[in-house]
Amino acid sequence: MAHHQNSTPNGFNQSQVVVVMVPLPAQGHLNQLLHFSRLVSAHDIPVHFVGSPTHNRQAKLRVHGWDQASVSNNVQFHDFQIPPYPSPPPNPNATNKFPSHLQPSFEATTHLRQPMTDLLRQLSPKARRVIVIHDSMMSSVIQDVASIPNGESYTFHTVSAFALFLYLCEAIGRQAMLKELHVEIPDDTPSLEGCFTNEFLDFIAAQYECQKLNNSGTIYNTSRTIEGPYMDFLNRVGDHQKHWALGPFNPSTILKSGNSNGGRRHRCLDWLDKQAPNSVIYVSFGTTTAMKDEQIAELAIGLEQSNQKFIWVLRDADKGDLFSNEEERRAELPQGYEERVQGRGLVVRDWAPQLEILAHKSTGGFVSHCGWNSCMESITMGVPIAAWPMHSDQPRNTVLITRLLRVGVVMRDWAHRDEILTSLSVKNGVEKFMGSKEGDEIRKRAADLGAAVRRSMVEGGASHMEFSSFIDHITRY
Repeated sequence: MAHHQNSTPNGFNQSQVVVVMVPLPAQGHLNQLLHFSRLVSAHDIPVHFVGSPTHNRQAKLRVHGWDQASVSNNVQFHDFQIPPYPSPPPNPNATNKFPSHLQPSFEATTHLRQPMTDLLRQLSPKARRVIVIHDSMMSSVIQDVASIPNGESYTFHTVSAFALFLYLCEAIGRQAMLKELHVEIPDDTPSLEGCFTNEFLDFIAAQYECQKLNNSGTIYNTSRTIEGPYMDFLNRVGDHQKHWALGPFNPSTILKSGNSNGGRRHRCLDWLDKQAPNSVIYVSFGTTTAMKDEQIAELAIGLEQSNQKFIWVLRDADKGDLFSNEEERRAELPQGYEERVQGRGLVVRDWAPQLEILAHKSTGGFVSHCGWNSCMESITMGVPIAAWPMHSDQPRNTVLITRLLRVGVVMRDWAHRDEILTSLSVKNGVEKFMGSKEGDEIRKRAADLGAAVRRSMVEGGASHMEFSSFIDHITRY
């Protein structure tokens, strides 16, 4: 793919296109745009990754699946200072599970607008085009792109195309849309009630107002192999802008071939090496879930009684500032628990390399909150999901995973989100998922879909071609 980047003798590169990435400072958002930065920079396009020092440090610290040093030449991090903001602990007892304790860190991002504008004005004279790819929740920060003569902005949605499709269906009139599309949506697909706090909905509304100002297209971390009908729909009824399915962003083809990042391996991977294929269930609820002590105890007993091999990542939800010195809540397990499950179960309390765990041949299932990062990682690695949604887009992702793609089961019904899931329900759910004919069929479908997605990423595949066409588009003359 030619990019016609002709340097003048003094190294000044007028024909160069530069990309500026602007993530929302929450792990699932930082992670997706950092992976995307690696893919764009591999096309010899300089990438500028913008954030506060704390959140850039968080993004770099937790990168997994590839060697961060391999991209440092072409990805430049900009640490923009923002005023201090409150970083309260998560509240496991809140009725609404949305991580409202992160709201101050989201609000603080408004202070990135001025340094962001200054950066764009510095880059503009030195580049043929300045491409700003911003999280849909960061539209207010990049609103001055409109004043940059060679600036173009693209909105990046960290959620599934299905989630956006549902939102538009509801806005436009669902039945007419569905008929035209020949897409079946289960009647009991959950509404957004209980998914967000009012403060966050207000924040979204303010971002949406800014998004209308300048948008050259919309990007999703998904693949047409997974969400083709919904991408077609978005391209038909969207805002006359192109909608691009440029995922998966994670390096699944590398990991599935057994080549991890070559760094120090996490101890859980050595433990997985000793287990039989598809014999381990991986349990993790992402970075924004704070579980009640009572629910943690029921989950612990259920896993123990299932006699199933497991890796359980038991961490509290992230704070707005990961590096503040306050003591973190450490979940209590039943007395003697880790000794009793030793050899069969592994409780991980630090940051776990989720991609490598899902890519491992011993992993046969994933109990997940169904955040979109986790869904994409699980699908691309061919691992089925036992869905336990908590908030945001997760209840709707559950419908996509279990009912439409049929690569998962419901572990915890969203309608019963206010109740404690008993240890007996956990035990029965895990046994059925990992040890039944139905579970085996779902595992087979998940493996087939994962293989199809990975095939789409190699040269000539649909995902590879879509990514190439996006690179051609932003580097066009």
